[in-house]
Amino acid sequence: MKAHTAGLRHVQATRYVMPLREGGSLPGLVEADDDGMYVVKFRGAGQGSGALVAELVVGELARTIGLPVPELVFIDIDSVLGRSEPDGEVQALIQASAGLNLGCDFLPGSLQFDGAMAGMVDESLASALVWFDAYITNIDRTARNTNMLWWHRSLKIIDHGAALYVMHAWDGYESRVNTPFGASRDHVLLARATDIAGADAKYSGLIDADLIHHITGMVPPAWWPLGQRWQAPEQARDAMRHYLIERLRAPRAFVAEGVRAHAALV
Repeated sequence: MKAHTAGLRHVQATRYVMPLREGGSLPGLVEADDDGMYVVKFRGAGQGSGALVAELVVGELARTIGLPVPELVFIDIDSVLGRSEPDGEVQALIQASAGLNLGCDFLPGSLQFDGAMAGMVDESLASALVWFDAYITNIDRTARNTNMLWWHRSLKIIDHGAALYVMHAWDGYESRVNTPFGASRDHVLLARATDIAGADAKYSGLIDADLIHHITGMVPPAWWPLGQRWQAPEQARDAMRHYLIERLRAPRAFVAEGVRAHAALV
């Protein structure tokens, strides 16, 4: 068994700074008791706690295999934090999210990455990100919405709440585990992804059942969305483990689809 880190750090929110209205989930910039600033994804947002599951699982998988993800933390939110916020929507959101939420390290001075910057990304990293996003079914890495930042001359990947959309359609998921990922053709870095097969050879071996069990085990039970199929959080967690493990089983159709999509650009 490989050794894995114990889990995310826990911090306590001390000040709600401002809402960030770029996305649909209304994240907020929050200061914590470690003097850090975090972009917080709230449990009470309209996207639901499943978005936090995706953020945590995808972010920690990426970080563990060496992809550039800002630090994620568990952040405790007190409902009184929003009393000074004049926006009633924000007040309601904070009150609905009292307790444990997920924070992403705030990167001051970072630039929103856009398609015109793609040439700045190393081809090996681009190949890795196209491969990884296909694995975790991330539909949100397009030129329209890259969910990437450029910070200190390097790329950072953020906002994975739309990944792992199997959580929204568990019925019959077993027959869809190894399906291709057609959205690869819209990936903002596809033109730079010259060696998706090489990325597959490197990174598929870094994600094993132990790692998947470890990271899915970090998710608080209350965050797992049950939908109509599951009666207990453990069932949703075990289904996610099965899905992520089986999706790596060869032959991986999402790899072949990515290679074809890149070749079609040439």
